[in-house]
Amino acid sequence: MASALQEVQVHFTISPDQSQPVGILASHGHRCFFEYNPEWLQRKLELSPFILPLKSGLVEHKQMEFGPLFGLFDDSLPDGWGLLLMDRYFRGQGKNPATISPLDRLLFLGTSTMGALTYHPAARPVSQGDAPLDLHDLARQSQEIFAGSENEILPLLLHVGGSPGGARPKALIGYNPVSRIIVVGHETIPPDFEPWIVKFSAREDVRDAGPVEYAYSRMAEAAGVLIPPTRLFRTDQGDAFFGVKRFDRGPVNRRYHIHTFGNLIQTNFRIPACDYADLFKVTSILTRNHRDLLQAFRLMLFNVLAHNRDDHAKNFSFILDENTGQWALAPAYDLTFAHGPGGEHSCTVAGEGRAPGFKHFAQLAGQYDISLKDMDAMIVEVAAAIKQWPKFADDAGVPERTKRKIGDILKK
Repeated sequence: MASALQEVQVHFTISPDQSQPVGILASHGHRCFFEYNPEWLQRKLELSPFILPLKSGLVEHKQMEFGPLFGLFDDSLPDGWGLLLMDRYFRGQGKNPATISPLDRLLFLGTSTMGALTYHPAARPVSQGDAPLDLHDLARQSQEIFAGSENEILPLLLHVGGSPGGARPKALIGYNPVSRIIVVGHETIPPDFEPWIVKFSAREDVRDAGPVEYAYSRMAEAAGVLIPPTRLFRTDQGDAFFGVKRFDRGPVNRRYHIHTFGNLIQTNFRIPACDYADLFKVTSILTRNHRDLLQAFRLMLFNVLAHNRDDHAKNFSFILDENTGQWALAPAYDLTFAHGPGGEHSCTVAGEGRAPGFKHFAQLAGQYDISLKDMDAMIVEVAAAIKQWPKFADDAGVPERTKRKIGDILKK
């Protein structure tokens, strides 16, 4: 990485025509700094209250074991799939991805980020426009990208899937529920289109990953877990891709500020080091709303009882209302059957990762002023929904073998 000073302007963008400078993000060598603009300080809107509280002056990022960037800005960078696409693009331009700085990556994303933070001056390739997309073709091409082949659709894949987190291939789309036309949805989408994320299968995934995740979303909803709208996107070739409506976007290309739990406290989500007690503590402090705490507790119960052990620190988020400055627990996402690292939960329950149960739930309930009556009621409701797994699986088209395999584990 070059040792010259590099600066990036960070904006808070709530719509294509409403964007306000937040501050300057800078790097020099391996050191990273941030300074709020005086005008933003006057607005008194906290974007990352634990690590970057509102105050004047230069702040240096010193928690290098977390990563090279403040967590607030790291949330704008992609994880596995988006990073793979980005690196392929840089290699195609004759650049070694190892030499691309984190700030260069933010500028590459520019305004094509999740959430409300954008980075300027943007250096992103030209948009592919509003031409209709073929999900089957995109899925096939994503598999070729995983296999290492070079093909002409890489710029399009980069545009539709270069920003989301997670390891599985994804596409950000605009979907018209009337015409059922799908277009690129990275930045702005036409009127009458809705913002969605569509997931494809990774190399190690089975073809029924989409139906399984859709069945889990319906099961979570029945369990009282707050989730965004979900659906299966089916193609003429027989594909069934899981889709979830974006909660970082609203009508007329409205953008909302989202901060993941892991990056809010700057803990590396790849290293299982968090407990649900940490999530509950942050939820209580940040939202000051007992209903959000109850929702987080219900989500924990669902993840445990439904065997979703990939419950790492970036799989929980908070959403900011910029009009009031109030934070809320964001809708749940990435809910599916998963064994987790070493067969344990990524996020432990009162210290237990392999076999959390009633005593661990009760311990956390006692610590966070959740009555045993409320806890018992939530357990009953969540367990009742999970008992309906066969129905949700059938409705989603989960193959019989996969349905029985998951069902046998859920009965334990």
